[in-house]
Amino acid sequence: MHKALTFAASFAVLALAAPAFAGTVTDCPNRDVPFSAQSPLIDVLLSPAAKAVFDKYAPGRLDKMPPTFAGTTTPSFASIVTAGSASRFTGLDAATMAKIDTDLKALPVTAADRIARCQRFDNDVPAINLLKGKVRLLVMEKINGFKDTPSVNAAHAALAAMAERRGWAIAFTDKGGAINPKTLARIDAVVWNNISGEILTLGQRKALQGFLAAGGGFAAMHGSAGDPAYFWDWYADKLIGARFAGHPMAPQFQEARVIVSNDHPITKAAKLPREWRMTDEWYSFKTSPRAAGAKVIASLDESTYTRKGMMAEAGLDMGADHPIAWTNCLGRGRMFYSAIGHMPQTYSQPQALALLEAGIDWAANNKTACPAK
Repeated sequence: MHKALTFAASFAVLALAAPAFAGTVTDCPNRDVPFSAQSPLIDVLLSPAAKAVFDKYAPGRLDKMPPTFAGTTTPSFASIVTAGSASRFTGLDAATMAKIDTDLKALPVTAADRIARCQRFDNDVPAINLLKGKVRLLVMEKINGFKDTPSVNAAHAALAAMAERRGWAIAFTDKGGAINPKTLARIDAVVWNNISGEILTLGQRKALQGFLAAGGGFAAMHGSAGDPAYFWDWYADKLIGARFAGHPMAPQFQEARVIVSNDHPITKAAKLPREWRMTDEWYSFKTSPRAAGAKVIASLDESTYTRKGMMAEAGLDMGADHPIAWTNCLGRGRMFYSAIGHMPQTYSQPQALALLEAGIDWAANNKTACPAK
């Protein structure tokens, strides 16, 4: 049963129909990639032969992991970690993982493996008709990795309220097939609502890249840049511009001081103060997005919260430069990202909400922000 597209804003007219096409996916990203320790853990779990390799060296270890971590039905944490990085949770040492890697590489990728790998993707194309002459947004809510339902729902409600307040035309979908050239030609910006895990086929990836190259907008929040492992380098390194390192767990949610850049148009549009304090789950990144050409809107004062985390390879300290919200240009395409947004309350926190609203408007409406070179 397909989850229906929902829609909001009295200013938007949406024509919604059954998917135009719902065929078997054959161009999922990892369909033909050989097994290895770098495979998504979910693909190992989906293959009896690959799982048997783990059981050979560590009998029962995978079976003892929580279903939310090692589930083969998405959303599943197993889709955002590699088989090798899962050793942090299975307790396997490097020598054992090297043996597992060798044996995995010797396995053939079967027709059954290809089908299983592609089942978490879709080609469903919902019919969407948004009024012309308004900012038109397509909000993606398909999640194959970690899904924190309260934060996704809170963001959904906040976006719907923004649309009504601002007169935006907006549609929500959980179908990757919505990312296609025909649909995107009628959209000003796509918004990733805490998206985790690979959700786009190769064709859909190409459509998103083409949309941005043609001057489209992209906005994303929190979990959309919070996966421990990515299997699409362009998304992590070019579009977002930074890879997740981890977040505190002792405690997970803390008050911190947010420092604002005064020279960004989003800052002025949102009427943000020079700084404010709020509580959330604070991300650290392996590198600063400045290295990818990003313009930072807001940063964290690391002296105001404790950085003791999980899944952090090199710690959570970024030092004096700890970006938390930024923009970037991909040709004429515009990207806005805010790492704020795990706690549902953040979607009603005045400064965070103003930042998100102004950031989405900038990505969708500021057609001259990223001039062609």
